[in-house]
Parts: sequence; structure tokens; C-alpha cells
Amino acid sequence: MLNLLKKLCLVGALATLTACGFHFENGELIPQEMKTLRLESSDPYDAMTIAMRKQLRANNIQLVEQGDVVVLRLNNVRENSEVASIFKQGREAEKVLVLQVEASVQLKNKQRYPINTQVTRTFFDNSRAALAKSAEKEVIWNDMREQAARQLITKMVALKQQVKSQ
Repeated sequence: MLNLLKKLCLVGALATLTACGFHFENGELIPQEMKTLRLESSDPYDAMTIAMRKQLRANNIQLVEQGDVVVLRLNNVRENSEVASIFKQGREAEKVLVLQVEASVQLKNKQRYPINTQVTRTFFDNSRAALAKSAEKEVIWNDMREQAARQLITKMVALKQQVKSQ
């Protein structure tokens, strides 16, 4: 009986949410003039550029190659890892992974505004499982790139709001 009640409540909650038009926000806060932009990078096949393109598309932003649109330029991407702690034997135990992204936004008025972000994670390194840790490290780097891309989009929207209020 309790199981049936749980299922009934779940179905009721889902019906209520779908009936009221609830949906997750994807790009709802992005201004209309930023819904179409050009993404520039020194390497269009770089992992950060691919992550940025993916996040822009996830936020319903149309990417174009030419035109009088807002330009997001990835100027510099730095990946750095530093030793945070070591084992008794002197081997590296923990690393701090740092991803720094410097970008600039050129609005339609041709003004350039710099935006920067930094993502930091810790990574426990075990030299005995080098192959598994190498794959895990790459997953962490990809996750950091996705997070940096989301932060850049948020800063881009905030920049537009600041420029609008001036």
C-alpha cells in the first residue's frame, strides 16, 4: 500500500510540473543579441574550444562564421598541475590541477571586454595504477573545461548587463 502511495505521489508531482509548463532553463537569461555569436580561437579543434562550443549550443546560442554579431574570443588557455602532497617515499600523492582561461567579448559596438575564469581541482595520483589514473585525470580535465565554459557564459551575460546599465 505504501509503495502504491509513493507511485501515486510521484505521478501526481510529474503531472503537476508538466501541466504548469515547468522546464529547465537553458539559455533563458542570455540576452537576445547574444543568442547569435561568433566563437574565435587560435585552434578550433582544441579541447577548450570544443567544450565552449558545446556549452554555447546547450544554451541555445547559434554560432555563425561571419556577420555583425557578438564575438567571443578564447585568447589563452593554460593548464597547470602542481604537487600538493607527497608519499613517505617521496612520490607525488596529490596534485592541484588549475585551468585558467582568458577570453574577450566584442559587442556589436566594437568594444572589447576581457573575461577570465579559473577552475581548480585536486587529483590523487597513484603511480601503481598509472593507466587508470591517466584516464581519470583526462576526465577531470574535460569536466574542468566544461565548468570553465559555463563560467565564461555566465560572465558574458553579466558583462552585457553591466554594459547595459552604464
